Amino acid sequence: MVDLSVNLAGMIMDNPVVPASGTFGFGKEFKDFYDINMLGSFSFKGTTKEERFGNPTPRIAECTSGMINAVGLQNPGVHHVVEHELVEMKEYFHKRVIANVSGFSVDDYAYTCELLDKEEQVGILEVNVSCPNVHGGGMSFGTSAAAAAEVTKAVKAVTHKPVFIKLSPNVTDIAEIALACEEAGADGICLINTLLGMRIDINKRQPVIANKMGGFSGDAVFPVAVRMVYQVSKACSIPVMGCGGVSSARDVIEMMMAGATAVQVGAANLVNPYACKDIIEALPIECEKLGIVKISDIIGVID
Repeated sequence: MVDLSVNLAGMIMDNPVVPASGTFGFGKEFKDFYDINMLGSFSFKGTTKEERFGNPTPRIAECTSGMINAVGLQNPGVHHVVEHELVEMKEYFHKRVIANVSGFSVDDYAYTCELLDKEEQVGILEVNVSCPNVHGGGMSFGTSAAAAAEVTKAVKAVTHKPVFIKLSPNVTDIAEIALACEEAGADGICLINTLLGMRIDINKRQPVIANKMGGFSGDAVFPVAVRMVYQVSKACSIPVMGCGGVSSARDVIEMMMAGATAVQVGAANLVNPYACKDIIEALPIECEKLGIVKISDIIGVID
């Protein structure tokens, strides 16, 4: 029997498969399709200090081999998440979850992470630094090594649980930024977030989404994600969660060979609500074909 368990910064998971934030809500939408306790964990909906309505519609559209979105971090705010979502979640998910946190200032990140760090069901804090820095001219925190490190330090100063920094791929040197986060105290790195993209409806002569540009995700970004996971895992000594275009068990294995300890599944969940279930069920079969007895043994096997 194949051993699918992994140790993600001290959080032992039955398998490495994790639905990505923004594609799985708080789990409620999927729990009626299958028993989501078969998941390694899941990263819940990106949470901010205050409630956010998000961007105007249309804000999501299909693209060739993927999708483009500019949802705008719609969420009920951290206090609602603590008082309602996490309380309800205990009834249908019996493992620790990954809390995805977004913010528009360093203080925002610290405030939200400090609250979620106190929650028993939260096992890991996943800090999304792809948000615009409102005090820095709107540039994403994740495009600057110094800004990403500043957020990391601020969050680590008020938390005790492992902190993973989720990085933007829209940069020149992903390893430099990851190293800055590691040096600032990060316990792990998650990558990649969406690539910045745009599509135009040539009949209407206007962008397909109201925000004009948005995050591009799906199968087409997988090679970029694998490349960045490989680069960061070689540059850093902390674990990496791989994410981006993963839609099969073989994709999970490939991402782990590149250096990922756990692998997030994003857009595939929106196409097929059983995507993660199918991947987890197929993993031991694919591992046996490849002679893999313990999946953690393949992490970072590529030189």
